[in-house]
Amino acid sequence: MTKHNERFFDSTRGRIISMLRDSTATVNDLSEQLGLTDNAVRAHLSTLERDGLVRQSGLRKGSRKPHYAYELTNEGEHLFPKAYDSLLNQLLSVLKQRLTPRAFKDALRAVGQSLAANRKSKEGRQNLERRAHDALNPLRDIGGNPRLEKNRGTLTISSSSCPLATVVAEHPETCEMVQTLISELVDSEVKEECDRTGTPRCRFTVS
Repeated sequence: MTKHNERFFDSTRGRIISMLRDSTATVNDLSEQLGLTDNAVRAHLSTLERDGLVRQSGLRKGSRKPHYAYELTNEGEHLFPKAYDSLLNQLLSVLKQRLTPRAFKDALRAVGQSLAANRKSKEGRQNLERRAHDALNPLRDIGGNPRLEKNRGTLTISSSSCPLATVVAEHPETCEMVQTLISELVDSEVKEECDRTGTPRCRFTVS
């Protein structure tokens, strides 16, 4: 974990994030554990909601009235370090050493096809824009924040934060796996235009 993350998790908002990772909690639950007033906790939750890190997850019965419970979003969960990043990096490094460049890319494309197989719509033939919109869901599931843009008839799927940033930094070929996933889901050719300078950012253009 970086020093920046350590400082965040030492802060009140970071502690709230950590508590919500264990289980959902109400304002009262959090105020009791943190030793803060309800209003102070609400102010922190409001900021975390605005940043897309927490959300309301329903009502709980209270002694006098129901209380909203809060939970982490996928974006909030993504704040925590993931051991699989280093494991996946190591796995790809070994595969890259043992396979030819073409076989390595073919293997990544096969993974993308496999991921898409269980995600294809069962609602029959939809228009291209609807299929592209549905393709955002698997990217959200792995921690991305994708959006669909339409400009002069061209559809673009982009995300300001790459959900596989740690892996892509060492293995840029990983973007081809996501490209194949999207291409299979939209049933059309997709061009990968990711920005890998600095912090990786996703961009895929649908033909």
